[in-house]
Amino acid sequence: MTETWRNWSGLETASPARVESPADTAAVVAAVERARQEGSTVKMVGTGHSFTAISAPEGTMLRPTNLGGILAVDRDAMTVTALAGTQLKVLNAQLEALGLSLHNMGDIAEQTLAGATSTGTHGTGGVVASLSAQICGLEIVTGTGEVVTATETENPELLEHGRVGLGALGVLTRLTFRVEPLFALEANETPMSWDEALGGFDERAAAHHHVDTYWFPHTDRLMVKTNDRLDDLDVEPLSRWRAWWDDEFLSNAAFGALNHLTNAAPSIIPRFNQLSSRLLSARSYSDVAHRVFTSPRDVVFREMEYAVPREAGLAALREARAAIDASDLKVTFPVEIRTTPADDIPMSTSGGRDSFYLAFHTHRDADHREYFALLEPIMRAHDGRPHWGKVHTRTAADLAPAYPRFDEFLALRDKLDPDRVFANDYLRRVLGD
Repeated sequence: MTETWRNWSGLETASPARVESPADTAAVVAAVERARQEGSTVKMVGTGHSFTAISAPEGTMLRPTNLGGILAVDRDAMTVTALAGTQLKVLNAQLEALGLSLHNMGDIAEQTLAGATSTGTHGTGGVVASLSAQICGLEIVTGTGEVVTATETENPELLEHGRVGLGALGVLTRLTFRVEPLFALEANETPMSWDEALGGFDERAAAHHHVDTYWFPHTDRLMVKTNDRLDDLDVEPLSRWRAWWDDEFLSNAAFGALNHLTNAAPSIIPRFNQLSSRLLSARSYSDVAHRVFTSPRDVVFREMEYAVPREAGLAALREARAAIDASDLKVTFPVEIRTTPADDIPMSTSGGRDSFYLAFHTHRDADHREYFALLEPIMRAHDGRPHWGKVHTRTAADLAPAYPRFDEFLALRDKLDPDRVFANDYLRRVLGD
C-alpha cells in the first residue's frame, strides 16, 4: 500500500514509491545508488516542519528515525558531531547534560538537524543567528553515492555551500557544530505601543543579545521579548503553573480554540485582537538557553517569512501594516519581527548582509493565499529573500538576482548531483532543472 507523506502544516502531501528507514550511512548510499540506476529520486524527509514542499519525496522516501544522537564531543575544539536525523530538542537536552549549548536557535525544536540547517532556520540577534552558521563540518552522500566529508580545510567549498544546501546537494548524514559552555538567558517580555516599539527598535536591538518582537494586526500593540546572557546558571524559571498557563493553555489551547471560532466569524478578529493585546502583561524569567529560545507550538499554522536588508526592515514593516490596514483581511496571528547578523553562506537568507525578518502566519484552516499575496510584493520590492522552508511563490529566474553566488551553488549541484537524484518539484521551481 502506498504511504502518504504530509508535512506538519498539512499544506503539502506526496505519495512516494518506496519508504525506508536507513540505520547507517551505508544504507543511505544503497538507496541513492539504486535510485540513480533506476532514474528515480530520493528524499530524506525530516519531521516535515517546512511549510514548502522542499522535502517532499517522489521516488524513495528516507525516514530519519534511526539516524539520531551525538557521535563525538571535542572539548578542546568546542565542537559536537551528531547524526543529521537528530531532532534539535534531543540535541539540546543532550548538550545540556554535557554542560554545553548552541549559541542561538529559532523558537521551534522539533526539526531534524539536517532539515533545520538545510532550510536556513534561524533565531534572532547574537553573534550568529542561524543553526547553519554554527556548522563547522559535515558528511554528505552525493547523487553518485559518494560519501564526502567537508570541513574548513577538507572540501571547504562543500562546507561553505552545504550548510544551507536545500537538500539539493546530497543527503546529510553527520553535522559538526561549534558549541560553547552551557549558559543561561534572562527573558523580559514587555507590551509596547507601535510608536514606542518602532521608535526604540534600533537602540533596543543594539542593547540586548536577542530581541524578538510581535505586532498584533488591527492594533497599535506589540509584545517585545529581550533575551540577555547571565553570568552564571543561577536561574529563576517560570513556575510550573505559570509556564503551563501562559505557554500551554493561553498560547496553544486557548489560542487554538479562538482560531476555530474566528475562522467561522472573521469579523470579530479586529475587536478581539484589540482586547487581547490590551490584556498583555509583562513577565520576566530566566533559564538555560534552549528553554528560553524555544517554546511549544501546538496550534498548526501556515507561514511566509522574508528577510529584507536590515536598513529596509522598519520601512517594510510599516508598508506591510499599511497594506493590511487598507485591506479587508482579518488576521489573528501576530507578525513576528527578528534581526540577524550577516553570515557567509551563499544560499542563506542572511548571506552577505545584516537582515530584518518579517514572518506572517495564518491558522491552518484559514486561507493564507490572499494574505501572503498582499505582502509578498512588498517584501520583494525591498530586495527580500524568502525563507526556503516557508510559503513563497518565487522561482529560479527571480531568485538568482537575489543571491550573488546563485550560479556557484548551481555549479556545485551539477557536480554533486548530475542526475538530479535529489530533485523534486519545489527544487525544480527554485533552482531550475
